[in-house]
Amino acid sequence: MNRLSILLLMTIAISCQTIKRHQSNVVTQDIDNFWESYELAKKESDSLLQIQLIDSLYIQKGSIGLKKMMEVRNYTASEYVNLINNYPNFFESIRANTLKSKFLAEELNDGIEKLEVIYPDLKPAKIYFTIGCMRTNGTTRDSLVLIGSELAMAESNTDISEFEGETKEWLETFFSSNPINGLVLLNVHEYVHTQQPPIPGNLLHIVLYEGVAEFVSVVAMGVPSNAPAIEFGKNNSAVREIFEREMFYEWTPDWLWSNSPNEFGVRDLGYYIGYSIAERYYNKSSNKQQTIKELIELDYSDPGEIDAFIDNTGFFSKTIEELRIEDQKNRPNVVSINEIENGAQNVDPNIDEITIHFSEKLNGYNTGVNYSDLGKNTFPKVVNREWAADSTSWKLKVDLESNKHYKFWITSNFRTENGVALLPYLIEFKTKE
Repeated sequence: MNRLSILLLMTIAISCQTIKRHQSNVVTQDIDNFWESYELAKKESDSLLQIQLIDSLYIQKGSIGLKKMMEVRNYTASEYVNLINNYPNFFESIRANTLKSKFLAEELNDGIEKLEVIYPDLKPAKIYFTIGCMRTNGTTRDSLVLIGSELAMAESNTDISEFEGETKEWLETFFSSNPINGLVLLNVHEYVHTQQPPIPGNLLHIVLYEGVAEFVSVVAMGVPSNAPAIEFGKNNSAVREIFEREMFYEWTPDWLWSNSPNEFGVRDLGYYIGYSIAERYYNKSSNKQQTIKELIELDYSDPGEIDAFIDNTGFFSKTIEELRIEDQKNRPNVVSINEIENGAQNVDPNIDEITIHFSEKLNGYNTGVNYSDLGKNTFPKVVNREWAADSTSWKLKVDLESNKHYKFWITSNFRTENGVALLPYLIEFKTKE
């Protein structure tokens, strides 16, 4: 064998190894499985048979990526069937794009290699293309990147005529950005999440976590973000102003991962907040690669350090502590509860109601109670809930047990008529024998 032949064989071998490596990082089997089950399910008129087909041919045959996606987003077979039956034109219009997933392995791996250039400590992860129930275009679990292809691979001409109201408005805005064109950027964003420490537990830190992933992916790819929220936020200073008032709320779907309506008509504006903080920090630094490493490896287990990091960027109008003090002053609170004394150790178990009094009139419809750190077992059995006529108090009708420890939260989902959230209030007591 001559030298030219040997070189040719070596080149072919290297190419094959590269293709194999690319393919091993991207798993697309769930796409084919979905469309197989879809074809059979849509021919059935019996919804129970449809559920069985989706479950057996798609969910049960699914990759670990699909199983994790369903776990993260709580998808069910019946939810898939409901979507298939109600939005057939949408599914038909998105099918061809989702089938392109198997041809994108090389392009996706090129993006990951670009990420590794700016972050050499990159750890391996796998990308799974799935069909979801339209609640995420991409997320992660452990070292797995999970793509919701029904959203991530849509484009401006995807048929959304069957949708209505706020859902249609959101899809129209999102699909107009041609998400499939930003698929590689989305994957790099989600890949960054697999490198970050565990996701934090408060809204301010969560938006930073998401914004860092978006900003790092933009730096790696050298292209602008295709998330509508980023450009919108940069051109609307009111976004930051309102976020400053709401950043200490325990949770609000107005800012992340939800179609919940807000006054701007643009979802996921929290991405803009976190992105801008990361961008400011990066622009101020002299060692860009070290800065990327710092951003990715931010330790959210130390809230004080994260707050100090954010303050250092100067993004907000005041320090986080100053904004927190203002928040405490401006929010309504629970001033008292009737029927029991909070913290009491010998409450009569025959008491059948607890009345919560607020510092001001609330809107009379938003409510919220939640488990404490002790979980479901210390939450009382609630028989009924009712507002006072003037919306300054709210009554829980309860069925208490004797000799039991109760502990639960009155949450910030209670709101004033102007949308200001209640300061959370913990109720804890024990009943006597």
